[in-house]
Amino acid sequence: MGAEWVEEEMRYLKLADVRVTKRAKQLIASFSEQPAQSIPEAMAGWAATKGAYRFFDSEHAEEEQIRQAHYRASSERVSGHRRVLAIQDTSDVNYAGKQVAEALGHLSNQHAQGLRMHSTLAVSEAGVPLGLLDQQIWSRTEESKGKAKERRKKDTAEKESQRWLTAVQRVEQLVPGDTEIVHVADREGDIYDLLAVERQARSHLLIRMEHNRRVEHAQRYVWEAIHQAPLAGEITVEVTPQANREARLAQVSVRFLSLTIRPPHQRAGQGVALQFILAEEHDVPAGADPIVWLLATDLPVTCLEEALQCIYYYSLRWLIERFHFVLKSGCRIERLYLQTPDRLLRALALYSIVAWRLLWLTYEARKSPDQPCTVILKTHEWQALYCTIHKTPIPPAEPPSLYQAVVWIARLGGFLARTGDGFPGPKTIWQGLRRLDDIADTWLLLHPDLPYQSLTENYG
Repeated sequence: MGAEWVEEEMRYLKLADVRVTKRAKQLIASFSEQPAQSIPEAMAGWAATKGAYRFFDSEHAEEEQIRQAHYRASSERVSGHRRVLAIQDTSDVNYAGKQVAEALGHLSNQHAQGLRMHSTLAVSEAGVPLGLLDQQIWSRTEESKGKAKERRKKDTAEKESQRWLTAVQRVEQLVPGDTEIVHVADREGDIYDLLAVERQARSHLLIRMEHNRRVEHAQRYVWEAIHQAPLAGEITVEVTPQANREARLAQVSVRFLSLTIRPPHQRAGQGVALQFILAEEHDVPAGADPIVWLLATDLPVTCLEEALQCIYYYSLRWLIERFHFVLKSGCRIERLYLQTPDRLLRALALYSIVAWRLLWLTYEARKSPDQPCTVILKTHEWQALYCTIHKTPIPPAEPPSLYQAVVWIARLGGFLARTGDGFPGPKTIWQGLRRLDDIADTWLLLHPDLPYQSLTENYG
């Protein structure tokens, strides 16, 4: 995909050594062209590989500065949007069996060792990932192992739960003041301190509830109270296929209700007033897990249309899971053989930017399909792509659309493009990009510095 986007994306990166800054950009460009390859394979040469490992060892390669440069670029992409979703989620990065694991802490599976990563992804209302706004990475201490009951007694500021509140504060500082923010979280974010956190007037919450919290209502608890709310309407939801489920159309009822959550027993206060939306599937096929979402928000919910908008916003939450999937499966960060935590953190900072870019490419092509593919491909790249797919030596005079180019890239990665296959996902796209990189290099060797007109003359 070329290095031009890297220069633009990392224009705010100013590390202490200008050579290290330059190397960071070169690494991002190389990793983006071959994200699934090992570091030596992506570098394509011993000298470049040594340069990469020198970068990971350099004290000037400060990973937080790399992230901050990307955050600033993300903030500029957010600018001009009326409203943006800041979607949070936590993922384990497992290095069990590798030498570096000895220096890392336990994970959710206490027999595994690695890093915990909490990412916040900015997503437009149209569903396009605009970039990371925050990323917190840490390693648990050995002393914390097996002490879940003790952690529950601590204040939120002393627990890992603080990451959700920290992300809200950091996002508010980054997002331009004329843009509304909707902080979206799954059931792990159902934390009273997060529901009650002091926020800017433009900053809202949308959280799927985990706990049956006490509320000021005759039914006393939120689940019982929301089921007493009148039926606002029914919608048909397309359930996408996954490894453990088949595609289906689900009939979902929608209810909403304003309630005040009472503070926990040990806390003083007047509680938190929120709107609750229940989306609940009925007539569930045998063996299928029903859709049951209980959402809490401080956005206005006074009619079915506003409730459906919140449900739509929450449906975009899975993009943060796709980000972590691309980071692990597309960029294969759990296969990195780097022997110290500091080296890993520097690599994760670079690969996180690559993973966002791959995810952005997938959804930008869906939402803005008619723009020319030159937003992601150089001339020789789209020409090589076209000629490979169409088995012709002569490319067209004008570049194809972004949508068409991405479908062709996915075909190189194994996407069949049959009627009914829909739009390709990140996996076939990154696999196709890997093949396109080799094809484009060969094309450039065969046609050095030749504009399109010269190709026509040679082959016409």
